[in-house]
Amino acid sequence: MSIFERTFRLSEHGTSVRTEVLAGATTFLTMAYIVVVNPSILGLTGMPVAAVAAATCVAAGVGSILMGLFANYPIALAPGMGLNAYFTFTVVKGMGVPWQTALACVFISGVAFLLLTFAGVRQVIIAAIPRPLLAAVAAGIGLFIAFIGLKEAGIIVADPNTTVTLGKLTTPATALAILGLVVIAALQAWRVKGAILIGILIATGGGVLLGLVKWAPQSASVAEMTATAFKLNFPSVLHLGGGGWVAILEILFVFLFVDLFDNVGTLVGVTKKAGLVAADGTIPRLNRILVVDSVATMVGALAGTSTTTSYIESAAGVAAGGRTGLTAVVTGLLFLAALFLTPLVQMIPAAATAPALILVGAMMMGPLTEIVWDDPMEAIPAFLTLAAIPLTFSIANGLSIGVTAYAALKLLRGRARPGDWMLYVLAALFVARFVYLAAT
Repeated sequence: MSIFERTFRLSEHGTSVRTEVLAGATTFLTMAYIVVVNPSILGLTGMPVAAVAAATCVAAGVGSILMGLFANYPIALAPGMGLNAYFTFTVVKGMGVPWQTALACVFISGVAFLLLTFAGVRQVIIAAIPRPLLAAVAAGIGLFIAFIGLKEAGIIVADPNTTVTLGKLTTPATALAILGLVVIAALQAWRVKGAILIGILIATGGGVLLGLVKWAPQSASVAEMTATAFKLNFPSVLHLGGGGWVAILEILFVFLFVDLFDNVGTLVGVTKKAGLVAADGTIPRLNRILVVDSVATMVGALAGTSTTTSYIESAAGVAAGGRTGLTAVVTGLLFLAALFLTPLVQMIPAAATAPALILVGAMMMGPLTEIVWDDPMEAIPAFLTLAAIPLTFSIANGLSIGVTAYAALKLLRGRARPGDWMLYVLAALFVARFVYLAAT
């Protein structure tokens, strides 16, 4: 019996080494855009772009390999979209938290994930949040990401009279972004693997011709790769919000909440597609998956990136035949190999990555079909969540408003039940948060 058979039980899952390797490569090509997009978002905090790209490769590589070896699932991990936006635009730029301190918060949230997993609390929270709100949060984050992409592309700009308006589409950078948008959309329509990455590269080539790319070749030196590694500032976490614990708890809770439900949604989608869900609807070895997610978040924070989570793009590898952890291991090894190409990321203009943000946001709209829009009990909280996330430029606000509205409607409709106690605990915490924000 080969080492692959002993480790991954290939025969039991009806697969082979060749199939798993091809599936792993497919997953990598499908989600490799994160090596470009994640640094473009976190770079807005002042973090060195090449270093963040390296950290992205390390987090994705280590996380995916751990998932394959420890949990034996064909699920790849990488820094999460939405969470990187929250890290940048809410925590660092909005709250004025230095990125070193924000990384420390990410690491602490990873430790909290691990402890809550062992205690079984994560499962209790999952059960407390209604499925319609999970769908609304996922789609709201998609709108948030798309809004950022439209802004970075110059397609929408600020306006004192109407808040936002259409930008000047004929400027070189905006025209380049539109080109990238068309290319990626067309490739996705043709089901081309790696469509986002290909589109970014084509748009970058166009940027070279338009003089928008600044070529400054650098070697992949260890010093450059470690510009963000181990830069976490733990002591400063205690002084967030003028020493108040509310700011700390808000940041940690959002990192926990968004990662938790993003992870669960991915697990359900990918395991169903792979036929790995048990007969009773449960996911085997769920705790192992959650442990890997927690450890990957801590590794990513130490390397210098925002929260690492499971990726729905893993479904591409499953569609290619991946059924075991060998698929994830192959994906992880390819991310580590990509580590040596990270200095090239610095030459990619924002106009080339903005289309990726827009279309990644578009792909996150699917969960909205899970909401029963004819039922006000579902539709109203879901809509408030969906609208509040991009319009308040805060995932935390959207979560708070949606959960509070849902709990209030259940209470007013006379549908409150003892089993809903966690929902009302969360709603009470959110109300306290609103009171705190109004008083500061």
